[in-house]
Amino acid sequence: MKISPHLERLGLTLFVSLAFNFLGASAYAQDKYPSKTVTLVVPQAAGGANDAIARVIAQKLSDASGQTFLVDNRPGAGGNVGTAMAAKAKADGYTLLINADSAQVINPALYQKTGFDPIKDFDPVAPLAKAGYVLVANPSFAANNVAELIAIAKAKPGDLAIASAGNGTMNHLIIEMIQKAADIKLQHIPYKGAAGAATDVVGGQVPLSVQSMPSSIAFIRSGKLKVLGVVNEKRLSALPDAPTIGESIKGFGATPWYGMFAPAGTPKLVNVWLQTEIARILEDSDTKDKLATVGCEPYKGSAEVLAGLVREDLVRWAKIVKDSGAKVD
Repeated sequence: MKISPHLERLGLTLFVSLAFNFLGASAYAQDKYPSKTVTLVVPQAAGGANDAIARVIAQKLSDASGQTFLVDNRPGAGGNVGTAMAAKAKADGYTLLINADSAQVINPALYQKTGFDPIKDFDPVAPLAKAGYVLVANPSFAANNVAELIAIAKAKPGDLAIASAGNGTMNHLIIEMIQKAADIKLQHIPYKGAAGAATDVVGGQVPLSVQSMPSSIAFIRSGKLKVLGVVNEKRLSALPDAPTIGESIKGFGATPWYGMFAPAGTPKLVNVWLQTEIARILEDSDTKDKLATVGCEPYKGSAEVLAGLVREDLVRWAKIVKDSGAKVD
């Protein structure tokens, strides 16, 4: 059946109109991001550094947008469970990942299978913070510094127990690094999260632990834990009198970072909104104060800065893991 030119023109006009309406609605939806609750996946247990940072950022983003940014803790396999979950999420901006460098760039060297590709599966959004890490002990423990700990450990190889937040976590890897650098042997006790490990050191069930500042600072300030050494390259502003481990073991030091990632392919407008808000939030004095109370500080930088950290640290930590001999139990 032959269709008149008039009807053809009418049909084409209708098609174009519908197409523009659809595209316009789509663009409008992106411009209005977020329009519903956003889930921030945290692949570590509540009470640790990443959890504390995520909750500060979540509240600030909620305040800025009028929508809820919900922290969803998904610990397991040293952070692999939650990271893999975020990698498989729909790339629409409503599921994001706030991750520690331990899971994002160290796990690929520790595990044969992580369930995610740290580069291909994610769009870097922005770095968020740096956190202090400390080697702590029960107040009754005989050593008061790293040198004294090394002497005790060398006298009784393998006898001293040291708790971590779990196999393959940053805490675990730092323990392996300490053993390698100091040429000592400790008995690693993995917990399911930093909070349980810290609590048992306070209670005297385990004498030692490596802890993030957020999970230990309250115990340190109350005298329930004592600091033997700071893991970071520089002394922490929250603990100015505590020496770094590097002051006893030359060349030792690590400063963990935390960043936000989106599933690969997330709309650019979403990432731009997040980057703009995060840059503003990290400049906010209230944010700085809140991070400082848990021993953290803002890490200001672009998506490109975070992408560079991932690329460089994948190589750097792979070498450290290999040299330290660290393995997931």
